[in-house]
Amino acid sequence: MGRHPLHDLVRRRLWELGRSADDASWRSGFVLPAETIERMARGSGRSFISEGIAAHLARALDVPEHRVRRAAGLPPVQVPDVRTGPHLRLVRPDDR
Repeated sequence: MGRHPLHDLVRRRLWELGRSADDASWRSGFVLPAETIERMARGSGRSFISEGIAAHLARALDVPEHRVRRAAGLPPVQVPDVRTGPHLRLVRPDDR
C-alpha cells in the first residue's frame, strides 16, 4: 500500500521546519493532539481530516490551506480574486 500524500506533507514539513509534533500541536491551537500529528508523520493508519481541521493543520505546518486540502483529497476552497500590484517601481536612467 502506498503512502498517503497527507502523511508525506506532514512528515516533510515537520522535518523542514525542525518542529516537533508538540510544537505543531501548539501552533494548531491544540486542535490537533500531538499524538495525531505524530501518527500522520509516521504514516501509520489511515488519514482522514475534516474540512474544519484543514485550516488548523495548515497553520501548524506553515503551509497554505489549499496544500493541506489537496493532500487530504478535500475539495478546494474558493479564494477571493485579489489583485496586487508590483512591489517594485522601475526607475529608468532618464527619470532620475
